[in-house]
Amino acid sequence: MPKGTVNIEVFKDRLRLAWSWQGKRFWLYIGLPDTKPNRKAAEIKARTIELDITSNNFDPSLTKYKPQKKESISVTELFNRFTEHKKRTISIGTLAKYVGLQKHIETFFRNKNAIAVSETVAENFRDYLTQKLEPVTVRERIIMMNACWEWGQKKKLVTENPWTDIKTSVPPKQRPQPFTRAEITAIVHKFRSDQNLSNYADYVEFKFGVGLRTGEAAALLWRHCSSECDRIWIGESLGNGQRKSTKTNKARTVPLTPRLQQLLLNRRASDFSPDDLIFTSTSGFAIDSKNFCNRYWKPALAELGIDYRRPYTTRHTLISHGLEAGMNPVAIASLTGHDVRTLYENYAGLVNPPQLPDLLPVFAPV
Repeated sequence: MPKGTVNIEVFKDRLRLAWSWQGKRFWLYIGLPDTKPNRKAAEIKARTIELDITSNNFDPSLTKYKPQKKESISVTELFNRFTEHKKRTISIGTLAKYVGLQKHIETFFRNKNAIAVSETVAENFRDYLTQKLEPVTVRERIIMMNACWEWGQKKKLVTENPWTDIKTSVPPKQRPQPFTRAEITAIVHKFRSDQNLSNYADYVEFKFGVGLRTGEAAALLWRHCSSECDRIWIGESLGNGQRKSTKTNKARTVPLTPRLQQLLLNRRASDFSPDDLIFTSTSGFAIDSKNFCNRYWKPALAELGIDYRRPYTTRHTLISHGLEAGMNPVAIASLTGHDVRTLYENYAGLVNPPQLPDLLPVFAPV
């Protein structure tokens, strides 16, 4: 090794620097595994020492060159801090997912230090979650772990992110069949004619007619409606008693059909308040989606002999019928609040669907 040159070595799977100065051998243990990013950091440290040797500023105690000690933090504590950070910007429903993941973290990692989590350990945790959760939920939780480590890196609590390349697979899931026009008519008539269901008749028809997300329909107030009830502004969602922005954080104004306009005009009281809910439960409060589905929607479909699909399928139904009727997908996306790309990805089969070629000649019957 030439005089004054600092060499990078691997010792016990960790990087260290080695050099000589005034006839004495020196080693500086970096304490990091041999990876490309860590080698770059080691090279920078090596060049710093070489420059100090050349300029007679070398510190033989090595205090100047030793890595700064990182705060020792466990995986559990890191994720707890991350959850506290996220509390300010996420909904109650999303927060429940973080709390649920905290329990799995405590069970699996116990007191393990966050900087000791390698990619192999991360994969083991993914496999552990796979035994307990649905594939789509596992993918969502791994995304949360990755976001936690990215935040930890910004806060200088961890150096590397072992979650970046952790793969999760979600099997394809067939979309529910949209309701047919006959089924839509039967469902709306059932809600209008049945005394136990009639409170929700306008709500059901409006969901079919506008293709609202469940939370968007529950959040509608009279001030969101134009004075003539011919347009509705959709920019808020209601879930778990919390009012927030729409799923895409974008608002839209939807022009209503004469039928839906009249539905709202008939529903609006003469002494209405702009902050009153348009659609309410039988007790006058905001509609709870689970309660509505279990107590009213499921029994109604069962009595009609219609295959069960959740109320959210009313949105899928509007989009499907619109595309099959030849409506412009961009126009539909603007009405339903979809990202255009997402709409094409999810409903591509309905946009000018391809036809299979008939490879066999037509045979006359024998």
